[in-house]
Formats: sequence, structure tokens, C-alpha cells
Amino acid sequence: MEKYKVGMVSLGCDKNRVDSELILGTINKFYEITNDPKEAEIIIVNTCGFIESAKQESIDTILEMAEYKNKYKCKMLIATGCLAQRYGEELLELMPEIDILMGVNDYMKLHKLILDFIRGERKLLATNYSDENINEGIRLLTTDKHTAYVRIAEGCDNYCTYCIIPKIRGKFRSRSKEAILEEVEMLVKNGVKEIILIAQDLTYYGMDIYKENKLHELVREISNVTGVEWIRLLYCYPEEITEDLIEEMAMNPKVVKYLDLPIQHISNNILKRMARRTNKETITNIIDKLRERIPGIALRTSLIVGFPGETEEDFNELCEFLEEYKLDNVGVFKYSKEEGTPAADMENQVEEETKEKRQEKLMLVQKKVVEELNKLKISKVYDTIIEGRRGKYFIGRSSEMAPEIDGNILVNTTRNLEKGDIVKIKIKEALEYDLVGEICDEFSK
Repeated sequence: MEKYKVGMVSLGCDKNRVDSELILGTINKFYEITNDPKEAEIIIVNTCGFIESAKQESIDTILEMAEYKNKYKCKMLIATGCLAQRYGEELLELMPEIDILMGVNDYMKLHKLILDFIRGERKLLATNYSDENINEGIRLLTTDKHTAYVRIAEGCDNYCTYCIIPKIRGKFRSRSKEAILEEVEMLVKNGVKEIILIAQDLTYYGMDIYKENKLHELVREISNVTGVEWIRLLYCYPEEITEDLIEEMAMNPKVVKYLDLPIQHISNNILKRMARRTNKETITNIIDKLRERIPGIALRTSLIVGFPGETEEDFNELCEFLEEYKLDNVGVFKYSKEEGTPAADMENQVEEETKEKRQEKLMLVQKKVVEELNKLKISKVYDTIIEGRRGKYFIGRSSEMAPEIDGNILVNTTRNLEKGDIVKIKIKEALEYDLVGEICDEFSK
């Protein structure tokens, strides 16, 4: 059979990226992978269906790629991911441009679906997720070779009132420590230095299969894998952060002093309406404890403005929280009314104009915080991982920066650096979100 060229467009979060890498890894031996969709005879769009803006981006991308059938070499258009899982047959009916549609965690079936289509069978794969424990399989990395995301669990049991993820991805399922460690060892053998642990809720890891939280043990065992330099934790719910995890982060030199705490709001009124299993006091207490026990820790969070029932008082409380607690990085999102969620049926929905104004104001508050924090970094020295070059500068990230979301360090040097090098950088200048620095020592790693 002719070896077709396959192109992938991956949208949405890091967990979706892992799905895309698994899809490519699963079909890699049967097809030629190309980064140029103009050359692809088969195009796969891995969609996001979390909020309205993400859904629209997914739809627009599918339609854009459908045009490649007329303009370039594309013979087959495949849609997968959360949007496909969520809307299934409705999406296929509304978008006949799609040739194959499949849901999440069904990538092992993709090669057969492609063969069926080639034989003349138009195929809709039933979008029923499996609640079985997941086996990640072989991946074809789309990140730089020195960095990889490792998903330690799938699904979610939290059922926040604004979130559709449990209905799309199913209940929380931890992977076994053995499977995760095997994947980490494989990644390191292929040059990965930074392991970024992801799940919908990292801090719940192990509760389903081990009946107790095992995140700290998993982190420790990953750090024992030869070749691992940095371990980064994304998406840790504050109410589940244990003393054991704090101790592991404080004492383990391979765990970067960085934590993503998706708190969503700080007003107890809104947290209750969101069905979050925490309150303002718990959130501020854990932030204080983390900063006390892990000096210099960088904290990131995501916040939602305009949630149903959010008053000016609630919003002002959120602004005051950011001004007081000065978190290093904050993502601000407007509430998206999603069908099938309890929040969509709540009274006191906030007008779109108000949401936009609140988002803009909160981002301005955080901008001032970042500018203030960045000025304090001048003259400090950071281990920095090099990711490429931009003009006269090499581009890197310190341990306080996650890929693609937290800014960069621009490194001014005549030295010939390679991607993945870890060097000591002394900060000389603070820009709006980025930093500028110079090498001040030999390679640290």
C-alpha cells in the first residue's frame, strides 16, 4: 500500500498535545509524518471543546483544513479530540467535510479507520470514552527534544459546575507508577531532560488505584531516573497538596520550585457556586505555607471572571488578592456558558461586556505585579534551559517558567549554545514579561 503523508494540527491544552503525540506514535510506522499540511494527504485535527472560544477555534481549523482538499494534496480529513467526543454525530452532520470522526482515547483504532475509509467505508467512531486505566503507548514528541509532558492520569472526579471535562474525559484514572516510570526512562533515553507532569488534577494521583495520594512518591521515583534534570508539576489543586508533597518539593533538587495552582477564584461566594472543594482561607494558607517551606517558589494560577452571580464585591476581592499575594503568572479567562453544566442554568448570568471589562482590569493588575516581580530578578542567577535562537539572542527558560506560557529569558552571548543546554544566567534587564541576561558561569549541567 502507498505510504501516505499525514499532518497533524493539535489544539488546546497540554493533555491534548499528549494525545496528538500518541496518535502520531501509533500510526508512525504506517505513514510518513509531515509538518507541512500542504504536503499531507491525510490531515488530523485534534480538537478542543472546553470553552466557547476553543470550540470556535476547532471548528475554524477543521474548515480551514477542509480547504486543503481543494487547494493541495489532502484526500482525507480526520477530526478527533474533545470537540469530537462532545458533539459526535452532530458535528459530522454539520460538517460533512470530515471523513473520519473519533473521540478521545481511541487513537489505537485510527489506522483501521483509515484503511476502512480507503476501502470506501465512511466511518464514524462511537465517541464513548473508556473508564479503564489508560495505557499511553508509544509517542512521537512534538516538543523540543529536551522537554516532554507526561500524563499521569486521565479524567476528573471534581465536577466543578462550569466544567464539562468529566463528561468528555470520564472519571479520574491514575496510571500505574510502573507504566509512568517506563515512559520516563524511554523519554530520557531519547534526550529529554525536563519532565512535566500533567493531569486534570495531579494531587489526586493514586487515590483510585492505591487508595492514597502517591504523587510525592511518584515524583521521588522519577527523580531517581538517570538523565532527568528537571521535574515540573502542573495543575495541583490547593486543597489536596499534602505535607509529603511539600517536603518532596523542598528537598528534592530535581523538582523545580514551581507549582500551578488552578484556584479559579478567591471569593468564597463564587468558589461555593463553582462547587470547588476549597475556600479562600485554605488557598491563602497553602500559598503562605509553600512560600515559607520552599523559598523562591514560583506560583501560577488560572482565574475565571464573570461567573454567574459574581458581584462587583466578589470581583474586587479577586483584584485585591492578586495585588496582595503577587503570584508569578496568572491566566485570566472569561466565564464560558457551556451546555450540560450546572452553571449554564444558574441565575444572574453576567453580561459579556462586564466579563470583558473585568478580564481586562484583572490582566492589568497582574501586569503590574509581573513588572514588579521581574525588576526584583535583576542581578539574580538562574539555571536556564536553552530552547532556540531569536535574532542575536538565544531563548531560554528558567525553572520558574513553564514552556510557552510563562515568558522567556533572552540570552546575550557569543557562545554557541545548543537546544537543551542548561546554563547559569545572570539577569541584566527586565522587560514587560521577558528577562534579558548573560552567561555568568560554565555549563551547570
